[in-house]
Amino acid sequence: MNFHQKPVTHVSEVGLKVLDLNKMIQFYTETIGFDLIAKTDKKAELGAGGTTLLVLETIDGLTPKRERYAGLYHFAILLPDRKELGKILLHLHQRGIQLGSSDHLVSEALYLSDPEDNGIEIYRDRKAEEWDWNNDEVKMAVDPLDAEGVVRAAQESGETWQGMPANTVMGHIHLHVSDLAQAERFYMEGLGFEVVTTMGRQALFIADQKYHHHIGLNIWNGVGIPALPEKTAGLNYYTLKFDDENKRNTVTAQLREIGAEVAEESDYLVTKDPAGNAIRLVV
Repeated sequence: MNFHQKPVTHVSEVGLKVLDLNKMIQFYTETIGFDLIAKTDKKAELGAGGTTLLVLETIDGLTPKRERYAGLYHFAILLPDRKELGKILLHLHQRGIQLGSSDHLVSEALYLSDPEDNGIEIYRDRKAEEWDWNNDEVKMAVDPLDAEGVVRAAQESGETWQGMPANTVMGHIHLHVSDLAQAERFYMEGLGFEVVTTMGRQALFIADQKYHHHIGLNIWNGVGIPALPEKTAGLNYYTLKFDDENKRNTVTAQLREIGAEVAEESDYLVTKDPAGNAIRLVV
């Protein structure tokens, strides 16, 4: 099953408020390997295979993030297979990029930050039939990555890194929130996701149609942290893509029923979770 296309509700795009647009474009094209799809003086769309996955915008008067706020923990770029993860691992190592890594049982992942300290995960999924489910909870861990095996998959392919492959997608987003119970109610009762795993009382992982997670939610920045201010760099919004207009209408009604505001823009609806993270609802 493809967990990143209709009829599954999934994260399709992430928008960031950035301080230095050109420096960030350079990083995301040369280091991460995105294509530059469109650019103006204030905005750039980047992605793979002609699909926009990341939107960078610069706003007048924007300041760096200096406090603990709700917002982005990381966004996660999903590669099609292990050899592609190996190719970018070798590329990042050659560029001297500081990396973290982990085997999550359901996936193998690399972690890094962009020049403005936005968290990035780059990962590949194991096949869904290899995931270990106990009732409605998927087993995940933070085990050491078999980096040698990942690199070997790249070397055996005989291919070299040429940027992000065309079938790269936005795999998931992981957010800092201010209150886990409030977030759970919003995302379950409002947006219609289900919890697929938890990490104590510190983090929740939620999904549609039994993915290992489309969204992570944590309180690692502290309980009761404020929303990211409008003029502070960081997460601008993320986009949820729905199967059709009916599904989006159902979700809109559910959101309003629990007291969340939903506003209409020209080509999307927008709401905010209880921690102030903006979510664009698209079909």
